[in-house]
Amino acid sequence: MGTAVAAPVGLSVRRGDESVVEDPEWPSVPLGLLRQARPWRTFRWFKGQQHYSGTYWSATVGDHVIYESRLELGRLLFAGFAPEVRQIVAQPFLLKAGVDGKVRKHIPDYLLLTDDGPVVVDVNRGTDLRSRKSLSPSPGRGAVTSRGWQYEVWSEPDPHVLENVRFLAGYRRAWLFDPDLVAALRAVDLDGMSLGDAFRLRPECPRPLVKSAVLYLLWSGHVTTALDRPLSTGHVLRRAA
Repeated sequence: MGTAVAAPVGLSVRRGDESVVEDPEWPSVPLGLLRQARPWRTFRWFKGQQHYSGTYWSATVGDHVIYESRLELGRLLFAGFAPEVRQIVAQPFLLKAGVDGKVRKHIPDYLLLTDDGPVVVDVNRGTDLRSRKSLSPSPGRGAVTSRGWQYEVWSEPDPHVLENVRFLAGYRRAWLFDPDLVAALRAVDLDGMSLGDAFRLRPECPRPLVKSAVLYLLWSGHVTTALDRPLSTGHVLRRAA
């Protein structure tokens, strides 16, 4: 039997000055408020904890974003790698929703503002999802989809893709690359060229600088390549759609 999720009972959002906005109308809560929201929870460190918390500098937002597990860090890496993601907000709000006649509370892990609209993300290990398959779904799902937003439950990605995205994230800081060199490489038709051949472009420039600039173009989405196996010089670049 499905779980009935009613309209949200209430919402709480923490502002940048740490003040809390209580119970704005969920159907009309402005994205501007959520875009500037501070994380609802604070870090908890204790002896023997089973997860690792930290902060990740995101090129998407130009600032640090918190994560409470390595799996959440993985989702941040993928969000930064997706050019359609324009903003990342960690723990954007506390939602109180009516589920089967009871009030349940839920704090999403991330809110992604994308070219296709907002996406609310919960990060869970696959083993947790399987063990909870007979339990009620998150009370956030019904509330999120009722507004026409996307709701995503994210678990472990393909390990090869994750490691490649993690490697490319090392080239996410645009200001570290010579803008003239980057512009010159952008002007080249890289479609169908191997990664190794792209590294050999601009022979008048030091090879490490050219290699780094090409990998920045791959991170930033100017070109794409298959990421389901370890990156090599034989990987073929394709023009981004």
